[in-house]
Amino acid sequence: MIEFVRRRKNHQHINLTPLVDVVFLLLLFFMLTAHFVTAPTIKIALPDSKTAEPEVKEEVIISVAKDGALFLDKDPIMLTGLQYSLQEKLKKLKKPSVRIKSDREARLGLIVNVVDEIRLSGAGAFSIETERQRE
Repeated sequence: MIEFVRRRKNHQHINLTPLVDVVFLLLLFFMLTAHFVTAPTIKIALPDSKTAEPEVKEEVIISVAKDGALFLDKDPIMLTGLQYSLQEKLKKLKKPSVRIKSDREARLGLIVNVVDEIRLSGAGAFSIETERQRE
């Protein structure tokens, strides 16, 4: 009897598992090393209040930090230049309001000076931001 030599069909395929592993490793590497841009923030611990009001949109925010630093819409400012800068900002708004964000440990005298500068700038109304007390 004649023996037939059977040829195996050579199915060639590419194993994609290592490629997928490398792609995921590259993705993970870029995600971990990417520099995420964060907005500069001013750390302020607000005092508590039972009658805290919701945020108003068209306003100018004056922040008073614990160390006495002043910020006008996140821009550092001196107390002497606050009145003029505030007047310029209020001219650009339709219904301007001023909100004071003061750290609970800031000096009261500085906050009173800020209120005086707000009144001298011609701002009609201002508010002092607080946090609602937790019961």
